[in-house]
Amino acid sequence: MSKIHFKKGRVVVGMSGGVDSSISAWCLKQQGYEVVGLFMKNWQENLNTCSTKDDLLDAISVADFIGIEFECVDFTSQYKDRVFKNFLSEYSIGRTPNPDVFCNSEIKFQSFMEYAFTKLKADYIATGHYAQIQSEKSKRVKLLKAIDESKDQSYFLYRLNQSQLLHTIFPLGKILKNQVRKIAKEIGLHNAKKKDSTGICFIGKRSFREFLKNYIPLNPGPILNSNKKKIGNHEGLHFYTIGQRKGLGIGGIKEYQLENNQHRAWYVASKDFEKNILFIVQGQEHPWLFSRSLLASQITWIKGTPPKDSEYKAKIRFRQKDVDCFLKKIDNESFQLKFGEPQWAVTPGQSVVIYNKSTCLGGGIIC
Repeated sequence: MSKIHFKKGRVVVGMSGGVDSSISAWCLKQQGYEVVGLFMKNWQENLNTCSTKDDLLDAISVADFIGIEFECVDFTSQYKDRVFKNFLSEYSIGRTPNPDVFCNSEIKFQSFMEYAFTKLKADYIATGHYAQIQSEKSKRVKLLKAIDESKDQSYFLYRLNQSQLLHTIFPLGKILKNQVRKIAKEIGLHNAKKKDSTGICFIGKRSFREFLKNYIPLNPGPILNSNKKKIGNHEGLHFYTIGQRKGLGIGGIKEYQLENNQHRAWYVASKDFEKNILFIVQGQEHPWLFSRSLLASQITWIKGTPPKDSEYKAKIRFRQKDVDCFLKKIDNESFQLKFGEPQWAVTPGQSVVIYNKSTCLGGGIIC
Protein backbone atom coordinates (compact mmCIF):
# COMPACT_ATOMS: atom_id res chain seq x y z
CA MET A 1 0.00 0.00 0.00
CA SER A 2 1.19 3.52 -0.72
CA LYS A 3 0.29 6.99 0.32
CA ILE A 4 -2.30 8.53 -1.97
CA HIS A 5 -0.85 11.24 -4.24
CA PHE A 6 -3.02 14.15 -5.31
CA LYS A 7 -2.43 16.06 -8.52
CA LYS A 8 -2.05 19.71 -7.59
CA GLY A 9 -5.22 21.67 -8.31
CA ARG A 10 -7.88 23.83 -6.70
CA VAL A 11 -8.75 22.82 -3.15
CA VAL A 12 -11.43 24.32 -0.91
CA VAL A 13 -10.51 24.14 2.78
CA GLY A 14 -13.12 24.20 5.52
CA MET A 15 -11.83 26.97 7.82
CA SER A 16 -13.33 27.24 11.29
CA GLY A 17 -11.05 29.94 12.70
CA GLY A 18 -9.12 27.36 14.71
CA VAL A 19 -5.45 26.51 14.45
CA ASP A 20 -5.96 23.08 12.83
CA SER A 21 -7.89 24.26 9.77
CA SER A 22 -5.63 27.32 9.53
CA ILE A 23 -2.48 25.22 9.29
CA SER A 24 -4.23 22.86 6.86
CA ALA A 25 -4.83 25.79 4.52
CA TRP A 26 -1.27 27.06 4.97
CA CYS A 27 0.25 23.62 4.28
CA LEU A 28 -1.72 23.20 1.06
CA LYS A 29 -0.71 26.67 -0.11
CA GLN A 30 2.94 25.77 0.55
CA GLN A 31 2.51 22.54 -1.43
CA GLY A 32 1.41 24.45 -4.51
CA TYR A 33 -2.36 24.07 -4.45
CA GLU A 34 -4.73 26.85 -5.41
CA VAL A 35 -6.41 27.26 -2.02
CA VAL A 36 -9.81 28.73 -1.20
CA GLY A 37 -10.95 29.04 2.41
CA LEU A 38 -14.61 28.44 3.18
CA PHE A 39 -16.28 29.17 6.52
CA MET A 40 -19.45 27.20 7.22
CA LYS A 41 -22.18 28.88 9.22
CA ASN A 42 -24.23 25.99 10.57
CA TRP A 43 -26.26 27.59 13.34
CA GLN A 44 -28.12 30.81 13.98
CA GLU A 45 -26.04 32.50 16.64
CA ASN A 46 -27.60 33.36 20.00
CA LEU A 47 -26.11 35.92 22.32
CA ASN A 48 -23.53 34.44 24.73
CA THR A 49 -24.08 30.90 23.47
CA CYS A 50 -22.15 30.59 20.22
CA SER A 51 -18.77 31.87 19.03
CA THR A 52 -19.60 31.94 15.31
CA LYS A 53 -18.88 35.65 14.86
CA ASP A 54 -15.47 35.49 16.57
CA ASP A 55 -14.55 32.31 14.69
CA LEU A 56 -15.48 33.91 11.38
CA LEU A 57 -13.29 36.93 12.10
CA ASP A 58 -10.39 34.60 12.98
CA ALA A 59 -10.86 32.65 9.73
CA ILE A 60 -10.97 35.85 7.66
CA SER A 61 -7.80 37.09 9.35
CA VAL A 62 -5.96 33.81 8.68
CA ALA A 63 -7.05 33.70 5.03
CA ASP A 64 -5.78 37.24 4.55
CA PHE A 65 -2.50 36.39 6.29
CA ILE A 66 -1.95 33.30 4.13
CA GLY A 67 -3.05 35.10 0.99
CA ILE A 68 -5.93 32.93 -0.21
CA GLU A 69 -9.49 33.46 -1.44
CA PHE A 70 -12.18 33.23 1.21
CA GLU A 71 -15.93 32.73 1.37
CA CYS A 72 -18.56 32.34 4.08
CA VAL A 73 -21.54 30.12 3.27
CA ASP A 74 -24.74 29.66 5.27
CA PHE A 75 -25.65 25.98 5.75
CA THR A 76 -28.03 26.55 8.67
CA SER A 77 -31.05 25.20 6.78
CA GLN A 78 -29.25 21.98 5.81
CA TYR A 79 -27.83 21.59 9.32
CA LYS A 80 -31.27 21.96 10.89
CA ASP A 81 -32.86 19.42 8.54
CA ARG A 82 -30.07 16.81 8.46
CA VAL A 83 -28.36 17.09 11.85
CA PHE A 84 -30.44 18.97 14.42
CA LYS A 85 -33.71 17.17 13.67
CA ASN A 86 -31.94 13.82 14.07
CA PHE A 87 -30.41 15.09 17.34
CA LEU A 88 -33.84 15.96 18.76
CA SER A 89 -35.44 12.77 17.44
CA GLU A 90 -32.82 10.60 19.13
CA TYR A 91 -33.05 12.42 22.46
CA SER A 92 -36.86 12.31 22.39
CA ILE A 93 -36.70 8.48 22.48
CA GLY A 94 -34.08 8.44 25.24
CA ARG A 95 -30.94 7.85 23.15
CA THR A 96 -27.73 9.91 23.24
CA PRO A 97 -26.66 10.89 19.70
CA ASN A 98 -23.36 12.38 18.58
CA PRO A 99 -24.17 15.34 16.28
CA ASP A 100 -20.51 15.72 15.20
CA VAL A 101 -20.69 12.39 13.34
CA PHE A 102 -23.71 13.50 11.31
CA CYS A 103 -22.37 17.01 10.82
CA ASN A 104 -19.39 15.45 9.04
CA SER A 105 -21.33 13.07 6.80
CA GLU A 106 -24.29 15.38 6.08
CA ILE A 107 -22.78 18.87 6.07
CA LYS A 108 -18.98 18.97 5.75
CA PHE A 109 -18.72 16.10 3.29
CA GLN A 110 -22.03 16.62 1.54
CA SER A 111 -23.40 20.19 1.51
CA PHE A 112 -19.95 21.74 1.79
CA MET A 113 -18.49 19.34 -0.77
CA GLU A 114 -21.32 19.97 -3.24
CA TYR A 115 -20.85 23.73 -2.92
CA ALA A 116 -17.08 23.46 -3.34
CA PHE A 117 -17.35 21.43 -6.54
CA THR A 118 -20.33 23.14 -8.18
CA LYS A 119 -19.88 26.78 -7.11
CA LEU A 120 -16.13 27.05 -6.55
CA LYS A 121 -15.00 24.53 -9.19
CA ALA A 122 -12.82 22.64 -6.71
CA ASP A 123 -10.76 19.57 -7.53
CA TYR A 124 -10.63 18.58 -3.84
CA ILE A 125 -11.83 19.65 -0.43
CA ALA A 126 -9.73 19.61 2.74
CA THR A 127 -10.40 19.87 6.46
CA GLY A 128 -8.36 20.08 9.64
CA HIS A 129 -9.33 16.59 10.78
CA TYR A 130 -6.59 14.37 12.19
CA ALA A 131 -6.91 11.34 9.90
CA GLN A 132 -5.22 9.82 6.85
CA ILE A 133 -6.31 8.58 3.44
CA GLN A 134 -4.37 5.79 1.75
CA SER A 135 -4.76 4.52 -1.81
CA GLU A 136 -5.53 0.91 -2.67
CA LYS A 137 -5.77 -1.00 -5.90
CA SER A 138 -8.90 -0.64 -8.03
CA LYS A 139 -8.99 3.11 -7.36
CA ARG A 140 -10.20 2.63 -3.80
CA VAL A 141 -8.99 4.34 -0.65
CA LYS A 142 -8.70 3.51 3.03
CA LEU A 143 -9.41 5.78 5.98
CA LEU A 144 -6.57 5.46 8.50
CA LYS A 145 -5.97 6.82 11.98
CA ALA A 146 -3.78 9.89 12.28
CA ILE A 147 -0.14 9.56 13.28
CA ASP A 148 -1.05 11.47 16.45
CA GLU A 149 -3.46 8.89 17.90
CA SER A 150 -4.20 11.13 20.88
CA LYS A 151 -5.87 13.53 18.41
CA ASP A 152 -7.16 10.96 15.89
CA GLN A 153 -10.63 11.87 14.58
CA SER A 154 -11.38 8.89 12.32
CA TYR A 155 -14.12 8.01 14.84
CA PHE A 156 -16.12 10.99 13.58
CA LEU A 157 -15.52 10.13 9.91
CA TYR A 158 -16.65 6.51 9.74
CA ARG A 159 -19.81 7.36 7.75
CA LEU A 160 -17.85 8.71 4.77
CA ASN A 161 -17.88 6.77 1.51
CA GLN A 162 -15.39 6.14 -1.27
CA SER A 163 -16.57 9.02 -3.44
CA GLN A 164 -16.18 11.50 -0.60
CA LEU A 165 -12.76 10.26 0.49
CA LEU A 166 -11.38 10.11 -3.06
CA HIS A 167 -11.85 13.88 -3.30
CA THR A 168 -10.68 14.80 0.20
CA ILE A 169 -7.30 15.77 1.66
CA PHE A 170 -6.41 15.64 5.36
CA PRO A 171 -3.19 17.70 5.61
CA LEU A 172 -2.73 17.01 9.33
CA GLY A 173 -2.80 13.22 9.16
CA LYS A 174 0.96 12.89 9.55
CA ILE A 175 1.50 15.88 11.85
CA LEU A 176 1.50 15.89 15.65
CA LYS A 177 -0.73 18.43 17.37
CA ASN A 178 2.19 20.12 19.13
CA GLN A 179 3.87 20.49 15.74
CA VAL A 180 0.77 22.20 14.38
CA ARG A 181 0.87 24.81 17.14
CA LYS A 182 4.62 25.18 16.69
CA ILE A 183 4.20 25.89 12.97
CA ALA A 184 1.42 28.37 13.69
CA LYS A 185 3.62 30.22 16.14
CA GLU A 186 6.63 30.22 13.83
CA ILE A 187 4.76 31.67 10.87
CA GLY A 188 3.02 34.24 13.07
CA LEU A 189 -0.63 33.15 13.08
CA HIS A 190 -2.58 35.13 15.67
CA ASN A 191 -4.65 32.05 16.63
CA ALA A 192 -1.63 29.82 17.34
CA LYS A 193 -2.68 29.45 20.99
CA LYS A 194 -6.44 29.43 20.44
CA LYS A 195 -8.14 26.69 22.44
CA ASP A 196 -9.70 23.80 20.54
CA SER A 197 -13.48 23.95 20.30
CA THR A 198 -15.33 21.54 22.59
CA GLY A 199 -18.95 20.67 23.20
CA ILE A 200 -21.90 21.04 20.84
CA CYS A 201 -21.88 24.26 18.81
CA PHE A 202 -25.61 24.99 19.05
CA ILE A 203 -25.66 24.65 22.84
CA GLY A 204 -22.55 26.67 23.65
CA LYS A 205 -22.33 27.75 27.27
CA ARG A 206 -25.94 27.02 28.11
CA SER A 207 -27.14 24.26 30.41
CA PHE A 208 -27.69 21.17 28.27
CA ARG A 209 -30.83 20.22 30.17
CA GLU A 210 -32.29 23.72 29.93
CA PHE A 211 -31.58 23.71 26.19
CA LEU A 212 -33.43 20.40 25.67
CA LYS A 213 -36.42 21.68 27.65
CA ASN A 214 -37.01 24.20 24.87
CA TYR A 215 -37.64 21.37 22.40
CA ILE A 216 -38.66 18.21 24.30
CA PRO A 217 -41.43 18.28 26.95
CA LEU A 218 -40.88 17.07 30.49
CA ASN A 219 -42.01 13.54 31.32
CA PRO A 220 -41.37 12.97 35.05
CA GLY A 221 -41.07 9.51 36.55
CA PRO A 222 -39.47 7.56 39.41
CA ILE A 223 -35.78 6.92 40.02
CA LEU A 224 -35.14 3.42 41.39
CA ASN A 225 -31.97 1.81 42.71
CA SER A 226 -30.79 -1.73 41.97
CA ASN A 227 -33.15 -3.06 44.66
CA LYS A 228 -36.08 -1.31 42.91
CA LYS A 229 -36.42 1.08 45.82
CA LYS A 230 -37.62 4.55 44.86
CA ILE A 231 -35.06 7.18 45.82
CA GLY A 232 -36.16 10.16 43.77
CA ASN A 233 -37.83 11.47 40.63
CA HIS A 234 -36.49 12.30 37.19
CA GLU A 235 -37.70 14.99 34.78
CA GLY A 236 -37.70 12.79 31.68
CA LEU A 237 -35.57 9.89 30.51
CA HIS A 238 -34.24 11.93 27.59
CA PHE A 239 -32.31 14.15 30.04
CA TYR A 240 -30.09 11.27 31.18
CA THR A 241 -27.47 9.08 29.56
CA ILE A 242 -25.95 5.74 30.56
CA GLY A 243 -22.98 6.28 32.89
CA GLN A 244 -24.08 9.81 33.80
CA ARG A 245 -22.93 10.84 37.25
CA LYS A 246 -23.80 14.52 37.66
CA GLY A 247 -27.19 16.18 37.61
CA LEU A 248 -29.16 13.29 39.09
CA GLY A 249 -30.56 15.39 41.93
CA ILE A 250 -29.93 12.74 44.61
CA GLY A 251 -26.60 13.82 46.01
CA GLY A 252 -27.79 13.66 49.61
CA ILE A 253 -29.07 10.11 49.51
CA LYS A 254 -26.86 7.58 51.27
CA GLU A 255 -27.04 3.86 50.73
CA TYR A 256 -23.76 2.64 52.12
CA GLN A 257 -20.34 3.97 53.04
CA LEU A 258 -16.78 3.04 52.22
CA GLU A 259 -14.19 2.41 54.90
CA ASN A 260 -12.80 5.94 54.49
CA ASN A 261 -16.27 7.31 55.30
CA GLN A 262 -16.82 8.44 51.71
CA HIS A 263 -20.06 7.69 49.88
CA ARG A 264 -20.05 6.04 46.48
CA ALA A 265 -21.23 8.14 43.56
CA TRP A 266 -24.48 7.34 41.78
CA TYR A 267 -24.54 6.47 38.06
CA VAL A 268 -27.32 6.03 35.50
CA ALA A 269 -27.42 2.31 34.69
CA SER A 270 -30.51 1.82 32.51
CA LYS A 271 -33.82 3.31 31.38
CA ASP A 272 -37.17 1.51 31.23
CA PHE A 273 -39.12 3.38 28.55
CA GLU A 274 -42.37 1.44 28.91
CA LYS A 275 -42.63 2.24 32.62
CA ASN A 276 -40.71 5.54 32.43
CA ILE A 277 -38.25 4.42 35.14
CA LEU A 278 -34.67 5.60 35.56
CA PHE A 279 -32.43 3.02 37.24
CA ILE A 280 -29.30 4.19 39.02
CA VAL A 281 -26.58 2.34 40.91
CA GLN A 282 -23.79 3.23 43.30
CA GLY A 283 -20.15 2.74 42.43
CA GLN A 284 -18.44 2.96 39.05
CA GLU A 285 -17.70 -0.76 39.16
CA HIS A 286 -21.35 -1.85 39.60
CA PRO A 287 -22.08 -4.81 37.26
CA TRP A 288 -25.18 -3.10 35.80
CA LEU A 289 -22.83 -0.58 34.16
CA PHE A 290 -20.98 -3.21 32.11
CA SER A 291 -21.97 -4.95 28.87
CA ARG A 292 -20.45 -7.96 27.12
CA SER A 293 -22.11 -7.21 23.77
CA LEU A 294 -24.08 -4.64 21.80
CA LEU A 295 -26.27 -4.33 18.73
CA ALA A 296 -25.71 -1.59 16.14
CA SER A 297 -27.96 -0.33 13.35
CA GLN A 298 -27.73 2.38 10.65
CA ILE A 299 -24.42 0.81 9.68
CA THR A 300 -22.08 2.13 7.01
CA TRP A 301 -18.86 0.66 5.62
CA ILE A 302 -16.17 2.81 4.02
CA LYS A 303 -15.49 0.23 1.30
CA GLY A 304 -19.21 -0.01 0.59
CA THR A 305 -19.29 -3.68 1.57
CA PRO A 306 -19.20 -5.23 5.05
CA PRO A 307 -16.08 -6.96 6.40
CA LYS A 308 -16.24 -10.65 7.12
CA ASP A 309 -17.36 -11.87 10.53
CA SER A 310 -14.15 -11.88 12.55
CA GLU A 311 -12.17 -10.33 15.39
CA TYR A 312 -11.55 -6.59 15.22
CA LYS A 313 -11.01 -3.55 17.41
CA ALA A 314 -13.77 -1.13 18.31
CA LYS A 315 -14.43 2.23 19.95
CA ILE A 316 -17.76 2.79 21.64
CA ARG A 317 -16.96 6.45 22.36
CA PHE A 318 -14.46 9.06 21.23
CA ARG A 319 -11.01 8.94 22.89
CA GLN A 320 -11.66 5.45 24.21
CA LYS A 321 -8.85 2.96 23.70
CA ASP A 322 -9.54 0.31 21.08
CA VAL A 323 -11.10 -2.80 22.60
CA ASP A 324 -11.11 -6.38 21.30
CA CYS A 325 -14.38 -7.53 19.81
CA PHE A 326 -15.94 -10.12 17.52
CA LEU A 327 -18.18 -8.73 14.78
CA LYS A 328 -21.12 -10.75 13.50
CA LYS A 329 -23.35 -9.36 10.76
CA ILE A 330 -27.06 -9.79 11.39
CA ASP A 331 -28.25 -8.31 8.08
CA ASN A 332 -27.41 -5.40 5.78
CA GLU A 333 -28.67 -2.92 8.36
CA SER A 334 -27.21 -4.21 11.64
CA PHE A 335 -24.46 -6.16 13.37
CA GLN A 336 -23.62 -7.56 16.80
CA LEU A 337 -20.39 -7.05 18.71
CA LYS A 338 -19.16 -9.30 21.48
CA PHE A 339 -16.36 -7.91 23.62
CA GLY A 340 -13.31 -9.69 24.96
CA GLU A 341 -13.81 -7.80 28.23
CA PRO A 342 -17.06 -6.26 29.54
CA GLN A 343 -17.35 -2.61 28.51
CA TRP A 344 -18.45 0.24 30.75
CA ALA A 345 -21.50 2.40 29.95
CA VAL A 346 -22.36 1.22 26.45
CA THR A 347 -24.73 4.01 25.40
CA PRO A 348 -27.61 3.71 22.89
CA GLY A 349 -27.44 6.46 20.28
CA GLN A 350 -23.66 6.73 20.35
CA SER A 351 -21.50 5.49 17.48
CA VAL A 352 -19.49 2.28 17.60
CA VAL A 353 -16.62 2.32 15.11
CA ILE A 354 -14.76 -0.77 13.88
CA TYR A 355 -11.02 -0.90 13.15
CA ASN A 356 -8.64 -3.39 11.61
CA LYS A 357 -5.37 -2.23 13.15
CA SER A 358 -5.09 1.42 12.05
CA THR A 359 -7.74 1.15 9.32
CA CYS A 360 -11.23 2.48 10.03
CA LEU A 361 -13.71 0.06 8.46
CA GLY A 362 -16.98 1.78 9.35
CA GLY A 363 -19.53 1.39 12.10
CA GLY A 364 -23.05 2.04 13.26
CA ILE A 365 -25.31 3.49 15.91
CA ILE A 366 -25.60 1.57 19.18
CA CYS A 367 -29.18 0.41 19.72
